[in-house]
Amino acid sequence: MGMSVLRLPGHLRARIAAWAARAHPEEACGLLVGRQAGGCTEVVRVVRAANLDRARARDRYELDPEDFLRTDAEARAEGLAVVGVWHSHPDHPARPSETDRARAWPGWSYVIVAVTAAGAGELRSWRLGAGRAFEEEEVRP
Repeated sequence: MGMSVLRLPGHLRARIAAWAARAHPEEACGLLVGRQAGGCTEVVRVVRAANLDRARARDRYELDPEDFLRTDAEARAEGLAVVGVWHSHPDHPARPSETDRARAWPGWSYVIVAVTAAGAGELRSWRLGAGRAFEEEEVRP
């Protein structure tokens, strides 16, 4: 099977980058809303969520369940779904950590954006594959 594809339009990518840069040096997080078909996930909206892990906010995120429930209900009402999560890695690469892997759900896309004091950098997306290992997705506009 080939690499799965995440379609993330430029304006949504820019929004994630801006939120990530604003939150630095803490992690920012949120949800991806869209639809899945075959090996492609299309993102039509990105949502910012509260990071509830205040004690470890520089290297952890805990997405607010209220934000998830509200976003999920809004997405369903539009015939869409929550298709993944985005979060930032302050002063670290856009690669998933062991904590990211342990908390990941199969079938979702996990967008990670690297961010430094200078601003947002590389953005990459990952999905859980066989054996709960992350596999990189191709990110397209």
